[in-house]
Amino acid sequence: MANPFDRRDTTLPVDEALAPPPAVRRFKLTVVEGPGAGRAVESDGDRLAIGLHPSNELTIDDPTVSRFHCEVRVEGSAARVRDLGSRNGTFVDGVEVSEAKLRDGSLLRVGKATVRFELATERNRLPVSQRTSFGSLVGTSVALRTCFSLLERAAGTDFTVLLEGETGTGKGDAAEAIHAASARRDKRFVVVDCGAIPENLLESELFGHEKGAFTGAEARRVGAFEEADGGTIFLDEIGELPLELQPKLLRALENGEIRRVGSNSHRPVDVRVVAATHRDLRAEVNAGRFRHDLYFRVAVLRVTLPPLRERPEDIPLIVDAMLERLEADEAQKAALRAPAFRAALQRAAWPGNVRELRNHLERSLVWQEAPLDDDGGAARTPDAAAAATATAPAGAAIDVGVTYAEGRRRALDAFERAYVQGLVAAHDGSVAKAAQAAGVTRVHLYRLLRRHGIKI
Repeated sequence: MANPFDRRDTTLPVDEALAPPPAVRRFKLTVVEGPGAGRAVESDGDRLAIGLHPSNELTIDDPTVSRFHCEVRVEGSAARVRDLGSRNGTFVDGVEVSEAKLRDGSLLRVGKATVRFELATERNRLPVSQRTSFGSLVGTSVALRTCFSLLERAAGTDFTVLLEGETGTGKGDAAEAIHAASARRDKRFVVVDCGAIPENLLESELFGHEKGAFTGAEARRVGAFEEADGGTIFLDEIGELPLELQPKLLRALENGEIRRVGSNSHRPVDVRVVAATHRDLRAEVNAGRFRHDLYFRVAVLRVTLPPLRERPEDIPLIVDAMLERLEADEAQKAALRAPAFRAALQRAAWPGNVRELRNHLERSLVWQEAPLDDDGGAARTPDAAAAATATAPAGAAIDVGVTYAEGRRRALDAFERAYVQGLVAAHDGSVAKAAQAAGVTRVHLYRLLRRHGIKI
């Protein structure tokens, strides 16, 4: 059986049963009053942005309009507008909104301009991949395969990519898949989590430092950019990057060179940058927390990973892939593939998305327990399963002086820490080899190492 997590396998046969490419109503935005009156733009996809900056599809040259003011999106025949944290707000038919439905003929007020929204009779077809996997991402939903088409395009270029989406949607997996499908696949893939590293250490983490550059710098250190030379650097949660460090990152991206902390000379580097964030960086730009020039340098190609609640039809395929990766035995697979249990998984909200689903399955396998209902059928929801009674592994120390939930958490943490420590030690500190042996992505293993404070 082919491993759906084999990151080298990036081509799959066309599945005739896959849903056809989606079609969305074309629409038109026309400035009918105020600055830019008479200007109009028609959609060629499913969304248009309005704002002061020329990168918006509808640009309004008016200081009362924010750089990124609002975005209009059509899903099928329904349309919505979403304010992007604009300074003066977005109004629909005279009412200020953060997000609202639009009707044909609705009037939007952005700054001093009034824009009319009109639906057309024609439809735009969105590009959809025929793949059912891209790296470790799997699914047959139109939402995910639309994302795959953008990831394929990104992998074929050397442009900087910005991956957007909620926490746990698989942005790290997508970044590694882009690298694995690119011309840089034989070079290093280096991960920097901008939200997990202390602010005072992040510059050194990115660019390195010279011996004696600051207290505790007892030796020269190569930073992530130099380490990734020739390959790809993944800047996870780039929206958490401190404002004072953003100009230095911009210079590195613009000039292709870095300067170690404590050094007076610059070093050339050849890296492909993939960044990710759960925030809307356009709103962060409006709020002054993210530099607009860095945003334009990072968001050359934007790809949004859909949340799991928008593609529940993918859950059975995701579960199958995870069970293969986790090397579950046949009895465990049968319990976790039971139709009633899968239906419960598809009904769950999964605010933590695919990461939460994976943790739920791992917990079930660690405790050698399929979440069962009172009649013996696998039908519990994830929340109910988390509260189910579990059998501790043989020989495990059990502290009965704490609550059940706390005891389970401690046992799981101890197992996870011991496993990761032994895994990395067995592969001489090589994260790439350890991740491959464990059947997880390097991004996921880096997160486990940081969670438990394990140094390599």
